[in-house]
Amino acid sequence: MTAPRPAALSGNVLGIAAMLAAMAAFVANDTCVKLIGDTLPLGQLITLRNLAATLYILGFAALFGGMTLPVRPQTRLLCWRMAAEFFSTIFFLSGLIALPIAEATAIGQFTPLAITAAAAIFLKEHIGWRRWLASACGLMGVLLVIKPGTAAFSPAALLILAAVAFIVLRDLTTRAISADVPTLTLTAMSASVSILSGLVLWPFETWIMPSATQFVLLALAAAFLTIAYALMVIAMRNGDVATVSPFRYAVIVFAILSGWMIWHELPDPTQVSGIAVLTAAGLYTFHRERLASALR
Repeated sequence: MTAPRPAALSGNVLGIAAMLAAMAAFVANDTCVKLIGDTLPLGQLITLRNLAATLYILGFAALFGGMTLPVRPQTRLLCWRMAAEFFSTIFFLSGLIALPIAEATAIGQFTPLAITAAAAIFLKEHIGWRRWLASACGLMGVLLVIKPGTAAFSPAALLILAAVAFIVLRDLTTRAISADVPTLTLTAMSASVSILSGLVLWPFETWIMPSATQFVLLALAAAFLTIAYALMVIAMRNGDVATVSPFRYAVIVFAILSGWMIWHELPDPTQVSGIAVLTAAGLYTFHRERLASALR
């Protein structure tokens, strides 16, 4: 048995810290979106929020640099990543507005386990049978949260699951993209492609003039989203996918707090059980990854 390499450990620590901070920023963004989601058309909300986010990123780049055009060999991967961002934005926000924030976030927490399984299939990362079993248990947890076949089931939950599939594609593609493509460039591309996803909805909506409060919330959402995008890229690039991904589960704590403080919503006992199963499966996956790293 050999000790884990210091470089690998430091990379995972940075990846975990970035993931936790990204989850807090995503919930802050989601909270702002839900506060205005019932009064502003979805396409307009996405367009204005991500337009502001793109401006933030360009301003940051002007001050600190770090944004360059990607090299040509990365074009295909970048296009896949942008397509995944496009669809995940539409599906997730549609589901988020229709569901309680804690429920929508909890359903999305199948993402780490899905990434773990997908990393084994597509990136050839070694995943033992125990982690495959943990992924299956995580799926059971999702079913407890969704409660299909009952009166409590909402079709909007399927929108979140569709978003999960595209988020998995986005994150695995991020892992495959060369480190020569700056983080700030990937962040700008994520924000700008989401503008397009909002504009696609324009012909089907009636856009309005936002109020001052809505403009403030949009600006805040854009700021949180910009930070979250950058932190996610840092997390996926610096840490092992199977190690960093389970820390996405911290987002459910932030989401429950947000739902309780703002909308006075709490998950019911069945959903709490599902969340517990998902969290336990994720933590076990993390534990198995640490053991595997120690044996390398």
